[in-house]
Amino acid sequence: MKVVIIAGGQGTRIRSVNSEVPKAMIPVAGKPIIEWEIEMAKRQGFEDFLIITGYLGEQIRAYLGNGERWGVKIEYYQEEQPLGTAGALGYLKDRLTEDFFVFYGDTIVDIDMQRMMDFHREREADATLFVHPNDHPYDSDIVDMAADGKVRGFFLKPHPEGFVSHNTVNASLFIFSPTVLERIEVGKKSHIEKNVLPRCLAEGLRLFGYNSPEYIKDMGTPDRYEAVGEDIRSGRVEKMNFKNSRKAVFLDRDGTINREVNLLDKAEKIELIEGAAEAIRRINKSGMLAIVVTNQPVIARNLCDFDELDRIHATLETRLGEEGAYVNAIYYCPHHPDSGYPEERKEYKIECECRKPKPGMLTRAAKEWNIDLSESYMIGDGKRDYEAGINAGVKRSIMIEQNAPNALLHAVEEILSGRNS
Repeated sequence: MKVVIIAGGQGTRIRSVNSEVPKAMIPVAGKPIIEWEIEMAKRQGFEDFLIITGYLGEQIRAYLGNGERWGVKIEYYQEEQPLGTAGALGYLKDRLTEDFFVFYGDTIVDIDMQRMMDFHREREADATLFVHPNDHPYDSDIVDMAADGKVRGFFLKPHPEGFVSHNTVNASLFIFSPTVLERIEVGKKSHIEKNVLPRCLAEGLRLFGYNSPEYIKDMGTPDRYEAVGEDIRSGRVEKMNFKNSRKAVFLDRDGTINREVNLLDKAEKIELIEGAAEAIRRINKSGMLAIVVTNQPVIARNLCDFDELDRIHATLETRLGEEGAYVNAIYYCPHHPDSGYPEERKEYKIECECRKPKPGMLTRAAKEWNIDLSESYMIGDGKRDYEAGINAGVKRSIMIEQNAPNALLHAVEEILSGRNS
C-alpha cells in the first residue's frame, strides 16, 4: 500500500521557526518532519511513498532522493501551482490504483497503521478518516459519526453559538480508495476536508471515522512546534502507539463528572461538577486514557431513548471541551435487572455482564483500547463503582463524595502524585 505525503505547503504560520525550507523539512528533535513520517511507516513495513511537493520542493527531493537511504522507494509529483490539499491528487489517478494512506507533511504521527488499515478493509470503506478527541474541539473540524463509526456529516469550523457535538475531531490522516480520486476535479484547487469528503458523502460513498488515542499533531504554530519536539524527546509520541499498552483512569459519570440529578434523562440537565474538567484535563496531560463507564438504567426504564442518551453524552463532551478537557470513550450499560415499572422496556430488563459492579464495561474497554488494567484506576461516587474497579483488577479503586466540588480533582491529584497508589 502506498503512502502519499502532501508536502507542498509554505508554512506561513510557522515561518518564525524556519522560513528557508518547506514546512515538511523543518527539523524537529534533529530530523525533518517528513523524515519522522517515513521512518514511522517504514518500521511497520510500508515502503512505497509518493510525495507531492510544491514550495521549495527541490529541497525535499534533494534530501530524500529515491529513498534508498531509508530502505524505501520514493517517487514525486511537483505542483506547478498551489492546488490546495486535494488538487494534485486529481493528477495521480494512474499512479494510485489501490487503496492508499494520505499524510500531511507537517505532522508528527505515530500510529498502528496496520490496525487502521484492518478497520478500513473490514468495513469495506471508500475512505477512512483518523479522528480523535482534542482539548479545543470548539475551533476544530468535527466529524459526525454513528455508533459503528460511519460518517454522517461534517461540521467545519467556525461553529455557531450553542453548537453541541461529540469530540471527534478530524486529524487529517486518511486511507482513500481510488474511487475518491474520481471526485477531484483535475486542475482545480480543492481541499480534502472542505470539498472532497463532503462530495464523497453526498454521493453515497462509504466513509468511516477511525477513533484513536494515538499521537498525531501538526506543526501549525511555533508553540505546537515546541510542544511536539518535547513530546518526541520524552518518548510520549512512541508510547502512544496502539501497539503499546496504556494506563487509564476509569470514571463514573453522574455524581462524579456531572451533577447527579436522579435518573438524568435530558441533555439540558448536564452540569459539570466544580473541578471535574480540570481533573480530566490533568489525566489527558498525564498520557493516561480517560474512559467513562456508566450505568444508564434510564434506557431500561424507558425514561430516555438512545438518541437522547447520545445527545447527553455529546453535551458532556462539549462542556468538557469548552474547558480544555476530553474523554477518550464513553461506555454505558442500558440494562436494569428489576422489573415492575409500567413504562419499562422488557428487552433491557435483564441480568447482564456490563452493569456495575460487574466489570464488563472496564474489561471491554481494556480489550478495545489495549489498556493494562493492573496499572489503571477507577473513580466513582458509589459502592458499585468501587466494586467494579476491584472486580476488573485495577491497581486502585477510589470512591469519592457524590457531587462534591473538586472531589474528582483531589482523587486525580492523588493518583498522579503516586500517593497510596
